[in-house]
Amino acid sequence: MAWHDVADLAQIAPDAATPVRVGKHQIALFNLAGQIYATSNICTHQYALMSDGYVEDDWVECPLHQARFDIATGRALSDPATVALPVYPVKIENNRVFVDVD
Repeated sequence: MAWHDVADLAQIAPDAATPVRVGKHQIALFNLAGQIYATSNICTHQYALMSDGYVEDDWVECPLHQARFDIATGRALSDPATVALPVYPVKIENNRVFVDVD
């Protein structure tokens, strides 16, 4: 795995999305009850930033057409999205968040 240091753990606010970039990858980080998740920051339906979306419970809603996605799995939960968001492995070391995009 190729781990990339992307953020300080304290920067990842609960129940919101934090945008980061790893090379060409736009990533959204989520803090759900202390567990950090990483998905693509780009909606699979049309180009919109998931970090501009609405987070509730364990899903994020796209700000453009209100498609919802499961944050942990990336699974599309509602129309108009039918394709899952890519998800990425995350690890925490010394209060730093690392993501593997490879």
